[in-house]
Amino acid sequence: MTGIRTRRSSTHGGPGRDAERRAIRALRRDAGEHAGVLLLGMEAAGDRPWDVLTSAGLELVRVADVPDAVRALTERAAQVVIADADDGPALTRAVRTRPDLAGAHIVVCAALDSPHELRAALDAGADDVMRIPFEPEVLAARVGAGLRAARLRASEGLLRSLVANIPGALYRCACDEHWTMLWLSDEIEQIAGYPASDFIASAVRTFASIIHPDDREQVERSVGDGVSAGRPYTIEYRIIRRDGGVRWVLERGQAQVADDGRRWLDGAIFDVTARHAAEQALHQREIAEAQLAEVQASRARIVDAADRARREIERNLHDGAQQRLVSIALRLQVWLASDRDLPADARAEVADVLGEVRGCLAELRDLARGLHPAVLSDHGLEAALRALAGRSAVPVELRVHLPGGRPPASVESAAYFIASEALANVAKHAQATHAWVTAEQRSGHLVVEIGDNGSGRVDPGSGSGLQGLQDRVAALDGALSVRSRAGNGTVVRARLPLRQRA
Repeated sequence: MTGIRTRRSSTHGGPGRDAERRAIRALRRDAGEHAGVLLLGMEAAGDRPWDVLTSAGLELVRVADVPDAVRALTERAAQVVIADADDGPALTRAVRTRPDLAGAHIVVCAALDSPHELRAALDAGADDVMRIPFEPEVLAARVGAGLRAARLRASEGLLRSLVANIPGALYRCACDEHWTMLWLSDEIEQIAGYPASDFIASAVRTFASIIHPDDREQVERSVGDGVSAGRPYTIEYRIIRRDGGVRWVLERGQAQVADDGRRWLDGAIFDVTARHAAEQALHQREIAEAQLAEVQASRARIVDAADRARREIERNLHDGAQQRLVSIALRLQVWLASDRDLPADARAEVADVLGEVRGCLAELRDLARGLHPAVLSDHGLEAALRALAGRSAVPVELRVHLPGGRPPASVESAAYFIASEALANVAKHAQATHAWVTAEQRSGHLVVEIGDNGSGRVDPGSGSGLQGLQDRVAALDGALSVRSRAGNGTVVRARLPLRQRA
């Protein structure tokens, strides 16, 4: 840009300059800060007329041609352009093709005897025209009007940009039963499917007509409460789209009193269907998770109750029937030892009864041990696993590491019965010569592993008893895995959390 900037100057008073002084004062009010005027051509007007502008504090920028003028406007060097008739139409056309320069105010000047040039400038899109020569106060008034128009255009441009980029429909409507729209942004078509023009002055339909019938009373009540209290209102409700679909919207607004005394509602409407659906899905998920947690907790309580019942039955068998059978066996044994003179047939019959009692006692002990071993309740998991390994038909290597002390009773029971069922399967099906059992506390869990060097090929769902263990472990929020390949043995591994649900 090849421009010459004219610095601000001052004007000296004089009796004949009252009108000019008033014009300067008015222009100074319109100019504000950082106001400028661009001069293109205008050599015919001379230098004298521009003093009124510099006296008002405006900065003058002279440019040589239209491209220079466009660059100056792009750099925001001025808000008002004064151009002669030779350059004005071309400049106007160049500026009007640039949305970023829409705020520029263009004034085209021509001689008194050239009205056709002024008409051509207006047709090209100039904002104002002046005839040369002109009085300083006329120039000041035209430039002041141009500065006000430029600021208004800038504000309107900002408003249009905001309206275009807000993800919602802005509105001004009457506070009546139809919500009659005075102004409504185009975004409403994305939300409702109807163009904004349908609702302006209720030309085609009222806005109330698209509110879901079940929500209309709520909308009226919420808006009415806000207006009566003089506060903003925020409401969520459903609308029925043009295609029949239902959308959820969030509306925020407030009553305003216009210059004419009428009361309007100003606000914005946002489509929140996706958010509402997400909230509903989250709510349903929370309900499902709560139900699942309750099911898992109830399963754990059932398992715990079953274990307590098994322990109670085991104690009753041990303290009741088992003790009575032991007493009977002892009495029969004493009777045989003290009555040696009885006939052999009688002694043989009593000896058979004693054998039956001892067999019954052994079966009862096995039954009680299967329900719940007393050693587990009395001495803990390590002692119970050691007793289990001692009874195994296959040699068992045992390793137990419980630095945190005894696990919860439900965890101990699950670990014991997992080991018991797995070792029983080893004895029945594995054809193994060696097995191992480990029980270790790791990261808040009890990890139990039972393995063998047998034939493998174990199917957890084949009736081996592992499915029942799966259910027991799941009830404790644990995990059970079975790794078994032909010829490579089987490993059963359970991971049980030590902190149990209440």
